[in-house]
Amino acid sequence: MASFFRLKSSSKLSVRCMCGNNMSAPLPAIVPAARKATAAVIFLHGLGDTGHSWAEMFAGIRTSHVKYICPHAPIMPVTLNMNMAMPSWFDIIGLGPDAEEDDSGIKQAADNIKALIDQEVKNGIPSHRIVLGGFSQGGALSLYTALTSQQRLAGVVALSCWLPLRSSFPQAAANSVNKEIGILQCHGEADPLVPLVFGCLTVEKLKSIVLPANINFKTYPRMPHSSCPQEIMDIKQFIEKQLPPIS
Repeated sequence: MASFFRLKSSSKLSVRCMCGNNMSAPLPAIVPAARKATAAVIFLHGLGDTGHSWAEMFAGIRTSHVKYICPHAPIMPVTLNMNMAMPSWFDIIGLGPDAEEDDSGIKQAADNIKALIDQEVKNGIPSHRIVLGGFSQGGALSLYTALTSQQRLAGVVALSCWLPLRSSFPQAAANSVNKEIGILQCHGEADPLVPLVFGCLTVEKLKSIVLPANINFKTYPRMPHSSCPQEIMDIKQFIEKQLPPIS
């Protein structure tokens, strides 16, 4: 159970224990831009993982003017995993569509990510040049954060995930500036942990919140709760489209 919601692929990932309850410790894993950074991707890992594994992936597909930031979730007990402590953005109580959710934990985690976005803005990268994304629990948090943010973002990459606190939408997005945001949502058709139906329900809900034409929902045959080369290429192309170089 300890690896629940963690990316499983051939990239030899390992769980590294990270401590802290905010975005200040530990420092995120970063893939720096090859030249002056004029854009950024902030990507949130899944339950039980750390930012290092996704930083390794982005290092292989990076665009020269983009900085990739992969923060680490704090260590906390997770109800679904028999209260075992592991890296987690918020508590997960159950997996059913009507399962109880960690309302306050989700909102606090979103505030932490918004603070990370603010820090990049202070570093000179405007929010509209930032793509937010994540895998599984991290993808769920990236969707919630973008849809409740007053920071105009360049796009969202939502992998193998769901929309948290979905019953609070579209009202929760009433003040959001991201109602026309581009969203790349990807899901494996053979996902046993977050079944494809979760992705389908999520995309239908998203269409009531943001401009439907800006949502691109891709599914991958035989892909379980992980990633695959085609999905990674789709991510690369989406980032390049949303974050073109500045001449």
